[in-house]
Amino acid sequence: MERRWWLTALAALAALTLFRLMVAACVPLTPDEAYYRLWALAPAASYFDHPPMVALWIRLGMAVAGDTPLGLRALGPLFTAFGSLLLAHAGALWLHRPDGRPDWTVGARVAVLLNATLAIGLGSIIMTPDTPLIFFVTLLLWSLCWLCAGGPAWLWLVAGLAAGLGFASKYTMVLPVAGVGLWLVGSYAGRAWLRTPWPWLAACVALPCTLPVVWWNAHHAWASFMRQGGRVLDWQPVRALTFLSELLGGQVGLASGLVFILFVGGCARLWRRSDAFSALLLCTILCPLAVFVQHALGARVQANWPVLVYPACALAAGVWCPRWWKSAVWLGGVLTLVVMVQAVFAPLRLPVRLDVTLRQMGGWSDFIHTVQIRAAEGHSGPAPVLMTENYDLAGEVAFYARGSETVAVEPRWAVFDIPRPVCGLQGMLLRPAQEKEAPDPHAFEVLGEASAPVARARRGMVAEWYVMLPVRLRCAPGQAFVRDAASLPVRH
Repeated sequence: MERRWWLTALAALAALTLFRLMVAACVPLTPDEAYYRLWALAPAASYFDHPPMVALWIRLGMAVAGDTPLGLRALGPLFTAFGSLLLAHAGALWLHRPDGRPDWTVGARVAVLLNATLAIGLGSIIMTPDTPLIFFVTLLLWSLCWLCAGGPAWLWLVAGLAAGLGFASKYTMVLPVAGVGLWLVGSYAGRAWLRTPWPWLAACVALPCTLPVVWWNAHHAWASFMRQGGRVLDWQPVRALTFLSELLGGQVGLASGLVFILFVGGCARLWRRSDAFSALLLCTILCPLAVFVQHALGARVQANWPVLVYPACALAAGVWCPRWWKSAVWLGGVLTLVVMVQAVFAPLRLPVRLDVTLRQMGGWSDFIHTVQIRAAEGHSGPAPVLMTENYDLAGEVAFYARGSETVAVEPRWAVFDIPRPVCGLQGMLLRPAQEKEAPDPHAFEVLGEASAPVARARRGMVAEWYVMLPVRLRCAPGQAFVRDAASLPVRH
């Protein structure tokens, strides 16, 4: 009977993963994904915005499924499935049966709750730095849970590897790792481990994963550390209530409403438990949340930032099993499915400000094809170069403008190991129509009037208007190439 149950659960997970792969192949690229694709085509130890793991995952997926939306996203659904198995195992070991045997029913419920959140349901098919981060957080929790359940000491090495690779995914990995450090110092079980070599060996395993990122930053004026670390100095107490409300509302939405209540209820019940892993789990949840709440006192916390605590919250929710937990799962699944259907088919004609799928994904392929045709009008010979001042727009143009050279002009490109355009290169500068300021005179010489606006739309709903300006690239005296610009790879 148990074997049949397990086969059914694995078949359901395989079907869910296959469905996610199919959706990943159909949904247009978001601007961030198109930008991360450029990272994958310019390998480096780190990048201006984040560490390199998302670029590595994209590159591996492209090696299997090609330079396509599926190729960019392939590893997301696969590692989400693997992480779900690890989380189920952790929950079964921790919340075991009275006889000490793993309770796989509880483990499965924990994994289902995590997958029922909008954040994971969509995050598994949209490739961002959070995608590998969530997996490595899950791997960290799994190894530590097994340790607390009496597993072998070498699991500390797995925890160290997960911590290091998580840091190579996104810098916020330091927050749950700090929670683990707090548990090691502040609990009896943790201090007992500190008297052994294993946590120290875990740190030695994590270190080689972090050194390339540090090395890259040291050789690029600490660009990435400065960009992300500079946010901790923000302080606007007058707007703190607004930022805190947005933080709470964002998590209610991304955790699919009822699942959020289960997360909160599970975390509250951790206080009543006296086992080592409950204390550890609380530390890995509260340490990141304390930092995000502090940050919300001075600046907006992006809704996706706290998602790294969701695997721990799903485990915490395993200690509370109200009758309506299945309703929470169904609600989360339906919400995720609605967003997926809207992203692919757009059956609902929502206002632009409410339809995030339209703003992020709507109409890119047709729009850029129209831009290519408009830019080529009146030109004989090769298609004119398309230029942008916006990194995410540059990513979309480079992906969908097949056969056209794309040049991105922005200071961030100076730290990329990527070809530079020559001074004096002429092309068509594509920019949002609502941009009223003239192009940077240090970078562009405007050669003519703006074109008629071109709409990026989906099923008649306009996401944004753009115009094109004929321009020539400028650079400092004595330079042959534009340093703050990049000639992006041409997709054929």
